[in-house]
Amino acid sequence: MLFLYISLAVIITVIAVVFLYDFSQKKNAITRNFPVIGRMRNLLIKLGPPIRQYFIASNREELPFNRSQRNWIENSALKTNNYEGFGTDKDLYRPGHVFVNPKMFPFKVDGNHINNESNDPYFMPCAKVIGASQNRRFPFRPYSVVNISAMSYGSLSANAQMALNLGASMVGCYHNTGEGGLSPYHMKGGDVIFHIGTGYFGCGVTKDDGLRYFDLDMLKRLVIDKYPGKVKALEVKLSQGAKPGKGGVLPASKNTLEIAEIRGVKPHTDVLSPTYHTAFSNVRELVDFIEYLAENTGLPVGVKSAVGDLAQWKELADIMKNENRGPDFITIDGGEGGTGAAPPSFADHVALPWVFGFSEVYNVFMERGLTNNVVFIGSGKLGFPSEVLKAFAMGVDVINIAREAMISIGCIQAQECHTGHCPTGIATQSKRLQRGLDPAVQAIRFGNYINSLRKESLQMVHACGYEHPSQMKMVDVDVSCGDNNKVITLEAAYGYEKPEIPFSSMQELLECKYLSGLGKEKNRLIKKH
Repeated sequence: MLFLYISLAVIITVIAVVFLYDFSQKKNAITRNFPVIGRMRNLLIKLGPPIRQYFIASNREELPFNRSQRNWIENSALKTNNYEGFGTDKDLYRPGHVFVNPKMFPFKVDGNHINNESNDPYFMPCAKVIGASQNRRFPFRPYSVVNISAMSYGSLSANAQMALNLGASMVGCYHNTGEGGLSPYHMKGGDVIFHIGTGYFGCGVTKDDGLRYFDLDMLKRLVIDKYPGKVKALEVKLSQGAKPGKGGVLPASKNTLEIAEIRGVKPHTDVLSPTYHTAFSNVRELVDFIEYLAENTGLPVGVKSAVGDLAQWKELADIMKNENRGPDFITIDGGEGGTGAAPPSFADHVALPWVFGFSEVYNVFMERGLTNNVVFIGSGKLGFPSEVLKAFAMGVDVINIAREAMISIGCIQAQECHTGHCPTGIATQSKRLQRGLDPAVQAIRFGNYINSLRKESLQMVHACGYEHPSQMKMVDVDVSCGDNNKVITLEAAYGYEKPEIPFSSMQELLECKYLSGLGKEKNRLIKKH
């Protein structure tokens, strides 16, 4: 009984202290006018998103990924039933809905088809060789047309990076490092694209003026001497979809001793990515920088950017046409945002969504006859079979995925990436939260998802009468325009028809000496599980 009285006294004392504090503070009018009770409003605001996600929102309502999309990724990752019964619950008349047009006679997959010969039923390599048109010393053909987009170690945890790279090694993906530098967690077997951002982390130094400057010797020591043969290409980031034209920040709480060493910065401080590069400041200098990197490393070099004004894209295309110099690949990022934390003003309004941005840039290069000289990479919520086919019909050669990859290894879309409190241990540096993510287990989940995505995409390609998604045409995909329930082709919607690419058969792709990674043996690990 005495314990009960003491407990009640403690509770009453705590409430009284909180009451007095709320009544006297001046920062919040609600709690000042309604001490203690007013705090319930903050609690309800925090509980609102999960309550809507689990109890109120329908299967198709949420953004950035709705419940149906997340369920498909999760079921694919777990190798459980990812089918639907009793018809779709999606509104097929909604403007923008994608309709893939099957042929009356689909592509015939017989016993001699390459997918059986390679012992990989998910074999879907890039139809182009990155770096071939510029005669780079180490060109390569990605084994998979679906790969991991730029997400740095720092924004994602060590366990998350290990899971993704292990999974990539199982199914033949490459893994883009993001601008946070090349960590040991990117070196678990998967091919790597080294990402060079404005902070030059891992390949730059801070000088007396406080700015970061690129250092070629540091880059060569890292990608050539320390990890020979693992880095397949370099990607220079001009901007990213989450915040184009704005630099990034890694908060001091995430900047551990290990991360600081990898990035070459001071630990436990806010790490800033500037809004601009110090290595170049215009298109001509960008091209010179690309050629400087390629000449000194032998690697293919590309650029990544969100899209807005087209004037400088036209200037870049003109230089490439007239001088045969410039990027080997171009990654177009959608302005709808991504894994990077960003102000709503940027995520909502700056740069074009992927489908508009890509079509604008592709048109620029198509008008100059350059599309077969460049590998085009798409990034922006494309990790679903219908989006894969739409992207390839528009001219994409490779797809990069980020958030879909995170969902496959356990992300629940809590949208806590920017706080460091990710409950699944993916977007946090908290050791306690990272403990919940087992890299070996989640690697298999990621591999299962990639295989399911490639398998269903390939089945849809066959239904359209083709062997490879690069053969898809703009007229093979319709979109609903919301005008009296009419549909129009992608060609009519975006005003171009992509040129055909040189392609003979999957057999040719398999035999190409530039095929990246382990080739026929890539899928051996995932099949054991």
